[in-house]
Amino acid sequence: MSDLPGWRQGDLPHAPAYNPSNLVRVIGPGAILLGLSLGAGDWLLGPAVAATYGPTLLWICTLSILFQAILNTEMARYTLATGEPIFTGFMRQRPGPAWWAGFYTLLHLAQVGWPGWALAGGAALAALLLGRVPRAEDGSIVVTLGAVLFLGAVAMAVLGRRVQRALEIAEWIMLAWMLVLLVVLGVVYVPGALWSMLAWSFLGRPVWEPGWLPVPAADRALDWVLVTGFAAYSGAGGTVNAMLTYWLRDKGFGMAGTVGAQPIQAGGQTVLLQREGVIFPPNEANLAKWREWWRYLRADLSSLWTAACLIGMGLPVLLALDAVPRGTDMSGVGGAAVFARELSRRYGAMLWVPALLTALWIFVSTQIGIVESFARHVTEMLWTGGVRPAGAGIGWVYYPVLGLLVAMGGAAMTVAPPLTVILIGANVAALNFAVLSVHTVSLNRALLPAALRPPRWREAIVLLGGLGFAALVARVTVRLLLSV
Repeated sequence: MSDLPGWRQGDLPHAPAYNPSNLVRVIGPGAILLGLSLGAGDWLLGPAVAATYGPTLLWICTLSILFQAILNTEMARYTLATGEPIFTGFMRQRPGPAWWAGFYTLLHLAQVGWPGWALAGGAALAALLLGRVPRAEDGSIVVTLGAVLFLGAVAMAVLGRRVQRALEIAEWIMLAWMLVLLVVLGVVYVPGALWSMLAWSFLGRPVWEPGWLPVPAADRALDWVLVTGFAAYSGAGGTVNAMLTYWLRDKGFGMAGTVGAQPIQAGGQTVLLQREGVIFPPNEANLAKWREWWRYLRADLSSLWTAACLIGMGLPVLLALDAVPRGTDMSGVGGAAVFARELSRRYGAMLWVPALLTALWIFVSTQIGIVESFARHVTEMLWTGGVRPAGAGIGWVYYPVLGLLVAMGGAAMTVAPPLTVILIGANVAALNFAVLSVHTVSLNRALLPAALRPPRWREAIVLLGGLGFAALVARVTVRLLLSV
């Protein structure tokens, strides 16, 4: 059983009055998660799937994003109710805090320790410097530039102040720029019939094509590693979704506004050391305030995040369907530079540099967010779980955590081209979804008062989504074993 301090009792604070100005002020965790969601999935995996299979697999993206939206809010349910991140809740269950802290640290490292974002950014930067798509013989250049970008992300985490707020602002700017660029290209150049086909493809039924099937007819032709990675990274992906609960806590959502946490400087970041949550009695007054907070949560995580993820995936895929010839290989060392090349061929050479700069911005900002989140949140997770030397300061946890990420990331960048490195992490994210789905439902049902638990249909969707990802991972495992 848990050896964490028990929850204190307190009343749920009022949410700010629900209006547009407060909505802009309160939301933010969803924007940070969205920025991480729009990294490799939208700018690389989406176009790669479109170039390989056309529009026939986009319904997988829709199902994945809807599943993740519900899973996100179910993980956030625990934070709203107790003020604790979901991982602290996991530590309250058997076999205990240290075990769960170590377990989820390893799962998170196994997912994000593959810095494909920096490597893909290195490919975009190499293309800018070379004036062409990097070829196999340019692999060392791509790896070197990727390593520079990766270490730059680490330096920002160690030396930068107010990284989280700056990251949130950068994500909004990135989203606005990407949206403007893609919408302008789509409206000006892409025919209306292709827009219609895209919309129907996300729904799984392009009615204009007789005999169309929701997946390619030859199952053996499916690249299950690509399909599974596409499904996982259609949203944020695995344990990255769960880190949302730290941002909700930091924003003061629900009971998070009443918890006590000690801010400690580690490197250039502030780590909140919290070991005590607060639960509210589910009386009528508190439940009314609970519903107020859920309006903001739905706006941030269900409406904003879900719609933006679909749009963020849909627009690059739309341009890929229009500009990238079917069968184009994006798995080489050039990565996203191949997408930029095809866009410039279709819409004009002047688009070459803006497309590469957009890719570079997306990948670098995503990598910075991943490093910042890993260092800060894993440090807090391990500290809360008691995984630290007796009497040691926070630096004895923070710097080894960051060093572990740097060591694994540095080695991983030399293993394969950008798309493959990204797909390895994405497939681990699929496995992590299966674990998180079961654990989240179990936690909320075991620890939350009955009035705060989700309805059965939401639990069923979370569990079915987790089962779906488990099936995809099993399919990938079988395929890989058969190919050995």
